[in-house]
Amino acid sequence: MTLTLVSQSKHFGGLLTKYTHASAVNQCTMTFNVFLPKAAAEDQTKVPVLYCLGGLTATEDNFAQKAGAASRAAQYGLALVFPDTSPRGVDFAEAGASEDIGYSAGFYLNATQAPWNKNWKMYDYISKELPQVLSANLPIDISRSSITGHSMGGHGALTIFLKNQTAYKSVSAFAPILHLTKSNWGRFALPKYLGDDESTWKEYDSIELFKHHHAQKTLRTDVHVFIDQ
Repeated sequence: MTLTLVSQSKHFGGLLTKYTHASAVNQCTMTFNVFLPKAAAEDQTKVPVLYCLGGLTATEDNFAQKAGAASRAAQYGLALVFPDTSPRGVDFAEAGASEDIGYSAGFYLNATQAPWNKNWKMYDYISKELPQVLSANLPIDISRSSITGHSMGGHGALTIFLKNQTAYKSVSAFAPILHLTKSNWGRFALPKYLGDDESTWKEYDSIELFKHHHAQKTLRTDVHVFIDQ
């Protein structure tokens, strides 16, 4: 779980840092940016964290560079984590052949179909491995985690929250892909990642997950899901 420092700059009184690390889940080198507010950057005080998931064609840089979120995070003493959207540098051509699948189009799921199932485990990476990496290396309190995202990242934030409701204090999404099993993007990518059995696709569809939790009465009532569409 060792981090390699790539770059670092002063940012709204804190630090914006890019790291790489070897991912056991995705079996490749993964990259992320993290903003640490002043208390964490200077005094190593553990702070709460908001995961910010990027959209289709994005990298770890888009959210960090364009959202301007660190100005508010600095006010509230909040760390921001900007993961990459997919594994990269794998050894088959299809990974980079389209903007709708592969690089920058991980859809925050765990692929089950070859050749994707070796590296495309973004659900496990965001919900399990990355929090462990952060907790082991940085002054971040993962017991106080929230999650948000844009577009494909909004889809990821909603589905990851719905499958791990006790892990997050809040969830929000800006212009998310909501019904992945019915959208053109989803119907193109999901068979390649998960196979032709459409019942398995529902595991990564926020609408289907909301329906399930509503029917089972298992949706947390103390968390408001904020969607700006």
